[in-house]
Amino acid sequence: MFLIMMMATIIFIISLVVMLLASILSKKSLVDREKSSPFECGFDPKSSSRLPFSLRFFLITIIFLIFDVEIALILPMIIILKFSNLMIWTITSIIFILILLIGLYHEWNQGMLNWSA
Repeated sequence: MFLIMMMATIIFIISLVVMLLASILSKKSLVDREKSSPFECGFDPKSSSRLPFSLRFFLITIIFLIFDVEIALILPMIIILKFSNLMIWTITSIIFILILLIGLYHEWNQGMLNWSA
């Protein structure tokens, strides 16, 4: 127990020393205008805030979120395969993937229509 506490203390001291050295040796520029300005995705913070939002950026964001949720829903299906009926699992998986493909096709068509306009 003493050895574990001693190792934890040594690790804490080493990490504290490294953090202090990094903060002392790093160059800090307080007047850097680009770093101090707010960054908003798809917007230029120096111009008017009432400009229309970029539709391309919005569609890419929505597609990313959809695929992110899809992965979170598809991964447990692999684990459930061991515990469920193979026929029901196959039908459910096919229906789920078809719904995702139809949604992807719809988003892609809407994006192409909006980009060509």
